[in-house]
Amino acid sequence: MADVNKPAKPAEKKPGAFARFKKFLKDTKSEVKKVTWPGKQQVINNTGIVIACLCVMGVIIGLMDAFFTFGLQLLLKLA
Repeated sequence: MADVNKPAKPAEKKPGAFARFKKFLKDTKSEVKKVTWPGKQQVINNTGIVIACLCVMGVIIGLMDAFFTFGLQLLLKLA
Protein backbone atom coordinates (compact mmCIF):
# COMPACT_ATOMS: atom_id res chain seq x y z
CA MET A 1 0.00 0.00 0.00
CA ALA A 2 1.28 3.49 -0.79
CA ASP A 3 2.67 5.57 2.05
CA VAL A 4 0.39 8.57 2.49
CA ASN A 5 3.10 10.72 4.11
CA LYS A 6 5.57 10.38 1.22
CA PRO A 7 5.43 13.10 -1.40
CA ALA A 8 4.64 11.87 -4.88
CA LYS A 9 7.54 11.67 -7.33
CA PRO A 10 7.30 14.19 -10.13
CA ALA A 11 6.45 12.63 -13.48
CA GLU A 12 9.53 11.85 -15.53
CA LYS A 13 9.74 13.92 -18.69
CA LYS A 14 9.61 11.95 -21.95
CA PRO A 15 12.48 12.61 -24.32
CA GLY A 16 11.66 14.75 -27.33
CA ALA A 17 10.91 13.47 -30.80
CA PHE A 18 14.43 14.21 -32.05
CA ALA A 19 16.02 12.30 -29.15
CA ARG A 20 13.72 9.31 -29.71
CA PHE A 21 14.47 9.31 -33.44
CA LYS A 22 18.20 9.48 -32.74
CA LYS A 23 17.89 6.51 -30.36
CA PHE A 24 15.87 4.61 -32.98
CA LEU A 25 18.60 5.13 -35.58
CA LYS A 26 21.30 4.07 -33.13
CA ASP A 27 19.37 0.91 -32.19
CA THR A 28 18.70 0.13 -35.85
CA LYS A 29 22.38 0.45 -36.73
CA SER A 30 23.24 -1.87 -33.86
CA GLU A 31 20.73 -4.49 -35.04
CA VAL A 32 21.89 -4.33 -38.68
CA LYS A 33 25.43 -5.12 -37.54
CA LYS A 34 24.14 -8.37 -36.01
CA VAL A 35 22.64 -9.62 -39.30
CA THR A 36 24.42 -12.44 -41.11
CA TRP A 37 24.23 -11.40 -44.74
CA PRO A 38 24.19 -14.13 -47.42
CA GLY A 39 27.03 -14.41 -49.90
CA LYS A 40 26.72 -13.94 -53.64
CA GLN A 41 26.45 -17.69 -54.35
CA GLN A 42 23.71 -18.12 -51.74
CA VAL A 43 21.71 -15.26 -53.28
CA ILE A 44 22.07 -16.81 -56.76
CA ASN A 45 20.95 -20.24 -55.45
CA ASN A 46 17.94 -18.77 -53.62
CA THR A 47 16.95 -16.76 -56.70
CA GLY A 48 17.07 -19.92 -58.82
CA ILE A 49 14.89 -21.77 -56.32
CA VAL A 50 12.33 -18.96 -56.30
CA ILE A 51 12.19 -18.82 -60.11
CA ALA A 52 11.80 -22.62 -60.31
CA CYS A 53 8.98 -22.59 -57.74
CA LEU A 54 7.21 -19.80 -59.65
CA CYS A 55 7.43 -21.81 -62.88
CA VAL A 56 6.08 -24.96 -61.23
CA MET A 57 3.22 -23.06 -59.59
CA GLY A 58 2.45 -21.33 -62.90
CA VAL A 59 2.16 -24.69 -64.64
CA ILE A 60 -0.04 -26.08 -61.83
CA ILE A 61 -2.37 -23.07 -61.90
CA GLY A 62 -2.48 -23.19 -65.72
CA LEU A 63 -3.43 -26.88 -65.69
CA MET A 64 -6.10 -26.27 -63.04
CA ASP A 65 -7.49 -23.39 -65.11
CA ALA A 66 -7.62 -25.56 -68.23
CA PHE A 67 -9.29 -28.41 -66.30
CA PHE A 68 -11.97 -26.18 -64.78
CA THR A 69 -12.57 -24.38 -68.09
CA PHE A 70 -13.04 -27.74 -69.83
CA GLY A 71 -15.38 -28.93 -67.07
CA LEU A 72 -17.44 -25.74 -67.18
CA GLN A 73 -17.75 -25.98 -70.97
CA LEU A 74 -19.03 -29.55 -70.63
CA LEU A 75 -21.59 -28.46 -68.06
CA LEU A 76 -22.78 -25.59 -70.24
CA LYS A 77 -23.17 -27.90 -73.27
CA LEU A 78 -25.38 -30.23 -71.20
CA ALA A 79 -27.71 -27.43 -70.20
